[in-house]
Amino acid sequence: MTRRLVFLLRHLWFALKIFVGAILFVLALKVFVFASCRIPSWSMVPALIPGDNVLVSKLMPGARIGCGDNPGTDGVTRLWGISKVKRNDVLLFNFPYSDWDKLGFDFAVYYMKRCVAIPGDTFYIENGIYRVKGSRERLGNYDAQRKFASLNEDSIAPQIYHCFPFDSRYKWTVRHFGPLYVPRKGDVLAIDTLNIALYRNLIRYETGKEISVKQGKVYLGKSLLIKYAFRKNYYFMAGDLVHDSKDSRYWGLLPEDHIVGKAVLIWKSQDMKTGKFRWDRFLKWVE
Repeated sequence: MTRRLVFLLRHLWFALKIFVGAILFVLALKVFVFASCRIPSWSMVPALIPGDNVLVSKLMPGARIGCGDNPGTDGVTRLWGISKVKRNDVLLFNFPYSDWDKLGFDFAVYYMKRCVAIPGDTFYIENGIYRVKGSRERLGNYDAQRKFASLNEDSIAPQIYHCFPFDSRYKWTVRHFGPLYVPRKGDVLAIDTLNIALYRNLIRYETGKEISVKQGKVYLGKSLLIKYAFRKNYYFMAGDLVHDSKDSRYWGLLPEDHIVGKAVLIWKSQDMKTGKFRWDRFLKWVE
């Protein structure tokens, strides 16, 4: 083998290592550091509009790895993150209710909404305005909430007005909702035939067992359920376009293991009809 051929092979091997290393580096970034998604709907207007391409930081609250056949019971491992989820953070997450009667995990369906209540909060809607007990913080799109609250009730379609938990014992609407306690990992709540309507899906998701109500008592599987210690943190998510957003007001609470990360930056935006580049939204922070 000539020196020239050896020299060429060495350089090819070096270039191959650089190429493979670059690919692995990019893959590691996508798995552990960031994700990107394109906004398809109007539910987060004005913060996000269709055609926005959003950079999502997995460092907040930390990247997810591993998942069993049933994430609720098998668990999803979350790596250390640089910060916890805060109220008003815009989050990318797996939609938890592809089957409306059961909380599940669909890796193919993603939503982006704003977190308006965190674990340990008591959330309620008072005359259309989002509130957390003990806090004066403005939550979500305050102007849209006020505008929605000013509408005549008869002008709001029933499928929009009526909301979670869709139980006749709860007279909740999208204007007057709650109070709803948002469970925190380790919280022990007394369970009865009334509040099981609020937490049924969460408990079934965590335990993998069915819940039934018989003769005024609640059963988890075959065991009497009078109190329950939650194993996960939960969040209340809301779209900024209050009158047109399929969010926690309709499907309930979001488990922490469904969260992909926090939306931080619009890195590209194009009109979905014309393809025109929106320079006014280029490199705009998500607020």
